Amino acid sequence: MLAGPPNLEEFPVANETRTSIGKVVGASLIGTTVEWYDFFLYGSAAALVFNKLFFPAENALTGTLLAFLTYAVGFLARPLGGLVFGHYGDRLGRKRLLVVSLLMMGGATVLIGCLPTYATLGAAAPLLLTALRLVQGFALGGEWGGAVLLVSEHGDPARRGLWASWPQAGAPGGNLLATAVLALLAAIQSDETFLAWGWRIPFLLSGLLVLVGLWIRLTVSESPVFKQALAGQAPEPRAPILDVLRHHPRDVLVAIGARLAENVSYYVITAFVLVYATTAADMPKQTALNAVLIGSAIHFVTIPMWGALSDRLGRRPVYLIGAVGVGLWAFAFFPLVDSGSFALATIAVAVGLLFHGAMYGPQAAFFSELFATRMRYSGVSVGYQLASVVAGALAPIIAVALLQEYDSGLPIALYVAGSAVLTVIAVVAAKETRDRDLTAIEPTSGPRGASTADAAQEA
Repeated sequence: MLAGPPNLEEFPVANETRTSIGKVVGASLIGTTVEWYDFFLYGSAAALVFNKLFFPAENALTGTLLAFLTYAVGFLARPLGGLVFGHYGDRLGRKRLLVVSLLMMGGATVLIGCLPTYATLGAAAPLLLTALRLVQGFALGGEWGGAVLLVSEHGDPARRGLWASWPQAGAPGGNLLATAVLALLAAIQSDETFLAWGWRIPFLLSGLLVLVGLWIRLTVSESPVFKQALAGQAPEPRAPILDVLRHHPRDVLVAIGARLAENVSYYVITAFVLVYATTAADMPKQTALNAVLIGSAIHFVTIPMWGALSDRLGRRPVYLIGAVGVGLWAFAFFPLVDSGSFALATIAVAVGLLFHGAMYGPQAAFFSELFATRMRYSGVSVGYQLASVVAGALAPIIAVALLQEYDSGLPIALYVAGSAVLTVIAVVAAKETRDRDLTAIEPTSGPRGASTADAAQEA
């Protein structure tokens, strides 16, 4: 991880004139796609490979459970990454921190591809794997907040939901890319070859993807909203996270609650489904991967549509469509997968991800609009990443444990539905944020497009 505060001033800032919103969106989308590719690649490998190579056990589900435990470790490091990156991002800017996170994530992923397995290194192999997973989680903890803020604070306020949803599309984009590479290798390699060395290729490929993402990120300018706050009335926070907890405790709780159903459902639909389909439903690995591949493609395309809809209807109504939808769909999801039919399994994944997108699309703008500029990076990162620990980290583990105990998808559906109920409560308790002005010192004051002075007077 980071050994002490990074000297972020050493990172170059190319073209400090205001960058076009299209270029900013492209830089954020490509960067987040690369980072999520790295993160999701581990999840897919945990379900298909690591349980055999790093955690050999007599019972297949036990090995999978141990592999998912290291998968969860990455989530535990994400709040710490959010705190560190948020602290420096609120004090020094968004862009340089995004360069650091990309380098850390890519380096850890390439090293995973070089690791000796348990058969070669013994118990040290899973320990090293876990350590690199911690670095991945730490880097991703700082990635999301910076990427969505760079877009949210550049774009037209009237279309903030649309623009900010594009970095969100990096998550299914990364999952799509990771699943596609694994599916391709599974199709052209035998299981023996894939387990022997083929699984390393996607991890080593990350090195090339990081170079592309790094080059693009170095060409965009810093957030104009942040630079305005830096030059204006907003005082420099000595400890942004303390200011968040002092001024925005309710907003942090709203963000955590809003993420529960979104995070739980996503990792059940995309990661755990690979375990469920290949064990409980006796579906071939290739078939399960292809179902997730098609679902992720639909997810990628529809996320910006949901973000655009939130600009017209508001963040809360669109978010509630997703939360209610995914809670109800969970009860159809497992019977469809149980059928063993590729078509029905694909429908199960695609519709589940469609409802998930209704939450994930407006989420970036929604969370950005909750916090003031000089504490926004810390606020969105902490709310987002704390939820990832209690939701995303535990979802595959809880799902595998429920499957072991009950040998049925119904308890897992109830688990997803329960998280949806909590998310509905959180979103209903929140205020609509669509018209908030990000340039205001306090974003809770003033409508979209109002000046900072007007917003302060209204407050």
